[in-house]
Amino acid sequence: MDVDISPKEPKKVFGGDGGEYYAWSAADLPMLAVSDKGAAKLALRKQGLALPSFSDSAKIAYVLDEQLNNYCFMRASPGNGTAGIVLPESSEKVVALRKGDAIALPFGTVTWWFNPGDADLVVLFLGDTSKAHKRGEFTNFQLTGSTGVFTGFTPEFAGRAFDLPEADATKLVGSQPAAGIVKLGDGVKLPEPVEKHREGLVLNCEEAPLDVDVKNGGRVAVVSTQNLPLVGECGFGGDLVKLDGGAMCSPGFSCDSAFQVTYVTKGCGRAQVVGVDGKRVLETKVKAGSLFIVPRFFVVSKIADPQGMQWFSIVTTPNPVFTHLAGKTSIWKALSPQVLEASFNVSPVSEKLFRSKRTSDAIFFPPPN
Repeated sequence: MDVDISPKEPKKVFGGDGGEYYAWSAADLPMLAVSDKGAAKLALRKQGLALPSFSDSAKIAYVLDEQLNNYCFMRASPGNGTAGIVLPESSEKVVALRKGDAIALPFGTVTWWFNPGDADLVVLFLGDTSKAHKRGEFTNFQLTGSTGVFTGFTPEFAGRAFDLPEADATKLVGSQPAAGIVKLGDGVKLPEPVEKHREGLVLNCEEAPLDVDVKNGGRVAVVSTQNLPLVGECGFGGDLVKLDGGAMCSPGFSCDSAFQVTYVTKGCGRAQVVGVDGKRVLETKVKAGSLFIVPRFFVVSKIADPQGMQWFSIVTTPNPVFTHLAGKTSIWKALSPQVLEASFNVSPVSEKLFRSKRTSDAIFFPPPN
């Protein structure tokens, strides 16, 4: 597979005093088009409002713990904010946002995002572009502002749609000069979030029960139809992985033909990916703010730097299944001794030594003593 899979950072698409919208393009990261996946990031400053919009792609939004300027080990940020979410044929739900929140956004969902606090609110979007206008990229449709959809209708159509005189409809549609993101005055307030609106719509990965927890190794919280049913409508699941300093994530691959789209949320480390014919197709440093995609069935492993590393991923199936090639749950433990001896062309003594290792560590391996 002759495609560049090295990690990339996003480019600014638009923005102003209220914040910026960044996106990864298929031109810079070709694996986005290959996998039909998209990625973008919304960064709002104090009183920044991302105007109501909908997208041509189903997504998972993830509230990050970072500032507008990325560097290897992120400075902590509360990440608090508010989002308004309108699912198809549903009323608006206003939810409070906390770092670690994962929100499923199926097709047809209209959202707005607001940051009333002093710290930056940064939201990552990962999703499916198989039905999008551009493979590997999201296209967002603004409801208001200078690029709002009603700016394209004539006063007659807008007036009849809103049941307003044409002059009033024209004034309404043209009153917001900004595009996409605005900064509200300090005295302006938006609807207060309702705690019960989070139920079934938001899963906090920082607080969710852990699916894997290895002392001095790492932890995983999986986002699936079991804990966030709406991801079934999106067609993919996700996970938050925290790898402790110096620890290793077992080499493994998705065994259900899924792509894994990974955004490094915190820290630094090294990654290696091995593809067809045992060829190492990627060996690189990965750091907070970068995105990379592992091709189907390719084997990937990561080792964290001393300060640790954390990432959020979506996997292109609602309930992903992985095969690991090291650790107590690896395929090696399932194969018979005779098969291993013949496959590796080693003696029974070597096979027993090999089998005796990694009998207690699953997926994550603490650093060597």
